[in-house]
Amino acid sequence: MHNLSRRSFFTSLAFAPQVLRSNPLDMRIEAVETSEESYVYRTPIKFGGTVLDRVTLLNVKVRARNRSGKQVTGFGSMPLGNIWSYPSKNLKYDQTLAAMQALAEKIKTITAGCQDYGHPIELNHHLEPLWLKAAAEVDTEQKLIDPLPKLAALVTASPFDAALHDAYGKLCGASVYHCYTRQYLREDLGRYLGDEFKGDHLERYVLPDPKPSMPLYHLVGAVDPILESDIQKRVGDGLPETLPEWIQYNGLTHLKIKLNGDNTAWDRDRILAVDRAASDTMAKRGTTQWFYSLDFNEKCPNVAYLLEMLRQVKEKSPAGFVRIQYIEQPTARDLKAHRENVMQEAAKLRPVVIDESLTDLESLRLAREMGYTGAALKACKGQSQALLMAAAAQKWKMFLCVQDLTCPGASLIHSAGLAAHVPGVAAIEANARQYCPIANKPWEAKFPGIFIVKDGRMKTGVLTGPGLGAVA
Repeated sequence: MHNLSRRSFFTSLAFAPQVLRSNPLDMRIEAVETSEESYVYRTPIKFGGTVLDRVTLLNVKVRARNRSGKQVTGFGSMPLGNIWSYPSKNLKYDQTLAAMQALAEKIKTITAGCQDYGHPIELNHHLEPLWLKAAAEVDTEQKLIDPLPKLAALVTASPFDAALHDAYGKLCGASVYHCYTRQYLREDLGRYLGDEFKGDHLERYVLPDPKPSMPLYHLVGAVDPILESDIQKRVGDGLPETLPEWIQYNGLTHLKIKLNGDNTAWDRDRILAVDRAASDTMAKRGTTQWFYSLDFNEKCPNVAYLLEMLRQVKEKSPAGFVRIQYIEQPTARDLKAHRENVMQEAAKLRPVVIDESLTDLESLRLAREMGYTGAALKACKGQSQALLMAAAAQKWKMFLCVQDLTCPGASLIHSAGLAAHVPGVAAIEANARQYCPIANKPWEAKFPGIFIVKDGRMKTGVLTGPGLGAVA
């Protein structure tokens, strides 16, 4: 059992930039509980060359107290997205999932053993190195051929971090987004992001109140039918099954197109097919403006592939090309190993966003050097990290978006809340309504403006409840 007293905490983390300073609003962790939920997808989703048809959610409850003795329970939930965060040619799905589940048990013990008081961002700052060290222990214990990546460790830890933020807001009797001012988080960003950020405070980069509403980004997966002729057998559950049906059903204006990155003609034709179907449906609806994002899940062999594909799209559909709002991580996530994949030319055409590569400030700096002009924030990498990366990206004037991990229920509320409170983020992705609607069902009555969309927009103005806003 990791019992982290103040002395042992800082002995184990001698590199910590400064000691926590006492704040009467600080909280301390009292206990941690975890549970899981598993679902089979309504229809499969393909990304990164893999077809996925199931999900396991990790739910975390953290009981915490403030210095006055008041106690609350914070809740966090996140899909254990092992296919996305832990891709492996040598390990099977069940093996990578099991590694993340084993890590979750270690993180539970470590987190429960933390005896210090602090703001959740402070606590995360000191706990994350221990969580990452635990990931290395899982590698050794399970003799993993492919070590558990940092991204997978962040995903596993994210519901623990979410529960800390949720608990803190509840202790303060407010949305946690009201709790990122210097009254609550006294240290400036220099402590977390380095000297360049000295004198900057997080409150400058986070909206205390959510945007009233935001457009919904709908996913067009690489194996999803676009037209009726693409359907071999209908699901028949009453939900839409073609792209025109989804556009009508949700009033969509934003479409995210998954691409394969290994066949220029296929990727080009996929975009053109989506554009034709969307154009026909939008014309019938009287919609004159809509947008696309392109997501290759790092499968393009090089930047030349991307540039040629975009050239062909522009040649065949100038209007469709104009509708492309941004491009997500087109090439390999290991930036250090692929320094040749610079994005300057592509970024002249559209913002190019770092996604899978973004695991810390160092990776964001490297991405900027390599020509990336945007960053995808994700609740599944942790609330603390998402807020810090949002601050850095805003200071560096980068394009920002918030992306989904097919998050249902509480995890969608978490993700939507992040998008609604970060300046510059224009839309919300919410894929679970397509692929895992059964997990959303219990939440629809509580948050109809989030889970039931008819005009293409989520009513994010409702996300004002205590903590992260989701009542477990």
